[in-house]
This record gives sequence, C-alpha cells and structure tokens, in this order.
Amino acid sequence: PRIDPAVITLVDYRPEDGRPPMCLLGNHHRPPPNVFSTLSGFTEPGESLEETVAREVFEEVGVRVSAAYYQASQPWPFPHTLMIGCEATAATTKIIRDEEEMEDVRWFHKDEVQLALEERNPRLMLPGPIAIAHHLIKRWATS
Repeated sequence: PRIDPAVITLVDYRPEDGRPPMCLLGNHHRPPPNVFSTLSGFTEPGESLEETVAREVFEEVGVRVSAAYYQASQPWPFPHTLMIGCEATAATTKIIRDEEEMEDVRWFHKDEVQLALEERNPRLMLPGPIAIAHHLIKRWATS
C-alpha cells in the first residue's frame, strides 16, 4: 500500500550557559494567532527522515539542526499519510521565517510550555492530546 511519510519535529535548544531549555514552535497561518505547534513537512523521494527534518526546519524557520531522533508515529487524516514524530537538536537559534509557510515562530522556555500544557498560559495555546505534536511537546516539557 502507498504511504506518504511526513515528519513532525520538536526542535530543542539547551543553552550551554545554564539558561533554561527552549523549544521552537510555530503558527502555520491558522487562527487563533496564539496557537503554536511543532514543525512538519513531507519526505521527498530518496530522502532519509533525518534529512527531511533538517531540510524542513531550515526551509520553514532558517534554523539548522545537528541531530534528529525518532520519537513516535501517528496516522494522519490525509489519504496515505504517516506522521513520523521526531525531536531535533538546534545547532543555530536565529529564526528566519518563511512567510508563506509560517505566520509566527518563537523559542519558548520550558516553564512557558508547561503552563500552556496546563492551559494556564493565555499567550500560548498548544495542539490537543489527539495530535502527535501535543505528545512531542509534552514529552519535551516534562523531561
């Protein structure tokens, strides 16, 4: 059977100076404006999952990643699509947003994300528990 793989990635950054960890989340032109999620994109023919993660993250937000790791997968409601959840380590942090793909992109500290998971951060709303993005974010915020 035909399967179109797509990666969905939580990008993690852990500053070496002891500052709290951050993750990169974006709003993909979906209202309301304070809903942020992980980054995603389809795998191209001949491309590994790790290459897809690096390419998609760079294309959408201009951030380079040094490593990508598989976390989980989820069928997606588009025909024949499988979402492959990954976590990636940021090698750079400067955001260069693709305005056609992304409405907004920001680095969020772990405490901001934890409050959002508890629905106590009105400036940050996250995908619901049915979405693999929610589980990637929750895993990162509680580790």
